[in-house]
Amino acid sequence: MTNGSVKPPTWFWVVSVIALIWNLMGVGAYLAQAYTPDDIIAQMEQAMQDLVNSTPAWVTAAFAIAVWAGALGSLLLLLRKRLAHIVLILSFIGIVVQMFYNVFISNSIEVYGPGGLIMPIMTFLIGIGLIFFAKKGISAGWLK
Repeated sequence: MTNGSVKPPTWFWVVSVIALIWNLMGVGAYLAQAYTPDDIIAQMEQAMQDLVNSTPAWVTAAFAIAVWAGALGSLLLLLRKRLAHIVLILSFIGIVVQMFYNVFISNSIEVYGPGGLIMPIMTFLIGIGLIFFAKKGISAGWLK
């Protein structure tokens, strides 16, 4: 420990890599949703088309903030930077805004059915988990 830092355990690296993969999948989902060509949307069922076409820009922006900040926060975990905690909080705010709209304002549950709640709940819980994970990393001295 000559450089004054504490070496993280192996599970820290495993969780951080999984977090990065999870968030990169979110980035992929965002890009797929934000840049879906009109001809593809036209092939969807009418209820899905209505849902896609009625999504406000602020919800899409919240989605972008959630996934890009999540990916950056996960990368910062791997780089052992304490800034990861703040960036993951920002990501979580984006998650909350987007999921609030999707679950309580839009008719997405009607379109997707009750199974449409699984991903919002998972995303919410993982977002909270990553915040606490980063906080643990700071208190344990793994993040500088």
